[in-house]
Amino acid sequence: MERKVFGLGDIVQMKKPHPCGSNEMEIIRMGMDIRIKCVGCKHSVLVPRAKFEKNFKKVLRSSEEVEPE
Repeated sequence: MERKVFGLGDIVQMKKPHPCGSNEMEIIRMGMDIRIKCVGCKHSVLVPRAKFEKNFKKVLRSSEEVEPE
């Protein structure tokens, strides 16, 4: 099985939506735990990496695509 690739600042889609209704999350911290922020309501959650990788579906927008001016 291939490993899912994601990075800091990426907008990812999760399998289950946040209670506000949005299933888009921004990765704002990475380590053993991953902090994600809901794009809809800006609420942040700290999730263990194993649980994040299980519930992670795909990368919607990579942080590498957006170049700061």
